[in-house]
Amino acid sequence: MTRPIIGVTADAEAAGGYSKLPWYALRQNYASAIAEAGGLPMVLPHEAALAEAYLDRIDGLVVTGGAFDVDPALFGAAETHSAVTLKPTRTDFELAMTRGALARDMPVLGICGGQQLLHVVLGGALYQHVPDEAPSAIAHEQPNPRTEPGHDVIVATGTLLHRITGRTQMSVNSAHHQAAKDCPDGVVISGRAPDGLIEAIEAPAYRFCLGVQWHPEYAIDPGDEAIIKAFVKAAAHD
Repeated sequence: MTRPIIGVTADAEAAGGYSKLPWYALRQNYASAIAEAGGLPMVLPHEAALAEAYLDRIDGLVVTGGAFDVDPALFGAAETHSAVTLKPTRTDFELAMTRGALARDMPVLGICGGQQLLHVVLGGALYQHVPDEAPSAIAHEQPNPRTEPGHDVIVATGTLLHRITGRTQMSVNSAHHQAAKDCPDGVVISGRAPDGLIEAIEAPAYRFCLGVQWHPEYAIDPGDEAIIKAFVKAAAHD
């Protein structure tokens, strides 16, 4: 079987640490989870002008997370919270890739910050800083290691997420200070934390369009591997 090529967005860091020049980064388990699910992971440098060329060559798109935020101006916010950190070049690239993938009805999986960007592309808005705008007893930036669950997610029955995982509740890791705030037309909320915060979104008009606020590449819950496998299978439509 020919492995579908899965484009994976990288993070970008300024000079220092790994290199004296600016550098790209991707946690290994993003790639290994895709490979184990039958995909061929391909890391995508941030060249927005080449988005269509990338899309010509890949079969599915994973928009990854990172320690930065979507520009609030993109969802109509008049002010920017002091906790917001921007990476404009990365965001511009991911916007071009996500919009282009959806225009082609190419499978898209948004993970953590990638779910937030997907939500904005689909017409939604975000909480800029959850502790201030949606305070909760749940630590959405969990203090325990990311290799452990931080809280549960309640999965809505009848959704793509439910069909994929076969579960109505999942234990997930949680590493975010922003979150989807609303439910725009065409979007289905398929998962929420016990405090009601949106944890998973999907857009049924597309062949496969799913965003999860946690990191399924860690395979903490049995449903996590099912998510990656279903995405790769959707990308292997040919």
